[in-house]
Amino acid sequence: MGIQLTTGQRFSLKKQAPGLNALLCGLGWELMPQKGLKKIFKSDFDLDISILCLNEEGKLQKSSDVVYYGNLTHPSGAISHLGDNLTGEHTTPNATEKHEEEEEEEILDKEQILVTLPQVPKRVQKLLIVANIYESNHRRQNLGQVENAYIRLVDLEHEMEIARYDLSHDDFKDETGMILAEIYRQEDSQWQVEIIGKGVKVQSLQELAEQYS
Repeated sequence: MGIQLTTGQRFSLKKQAPGLNALLCGLGWELMPQKGLKKIFKSDFDLDISILCLNEEGKLQKSSDVVYYGNLTHPSGAISHLGDNLTGEHTTPNATEKHEEEEEEEILDKEQILVTLPQVPKRVQKLLIVANIYESNHRRQNLGQVENAYIRLVDLEHEMEIARYDLSHDDFKDETGMILAEIYRQEDSQWQVEIIGKGVKVQSLQELAEQYS
């Protein structure tokens, strides 16, 4: 079990996971039980995780610097989205599966992004991890419909959870997106993590990304 993080907390990946190369960012949540007509006519709940690759000024330079379900791999090959969960139902990701004969803790990540840190281009100084509800306005959905949401960072090579941030349901209940965390370079080229945990009201990932253009 990694360190349990709080909003605004920072930590060094070098200190917490020496020699880290492959960093897995996992997003998980559960849908709150629905009753009556809401249960019968409920829509799929599609909460998407994405990474914005920002320069030193905190700006996007290219549209391909947004890695999401529609652009699964960054041109550098350093960042890969491992697939879009369209319904909110549980799936067990292949990326963290162990050998069948080993006893393992069930992983409830709905979506994951893999970052190979040494391959991230030098012009990219910050990796902003965000999430938003697909077609939130059309489906009349917000983050008040989910519970037990979290983001976790995993050293994939050693199958070790580095850190986890649990999102308070009350802090996001009226929002449709989240700015989760920022992974940024320090002066010595080492990577630092800051937990942001900020809710936003956006209609799409494009609207969120435009704030960094």
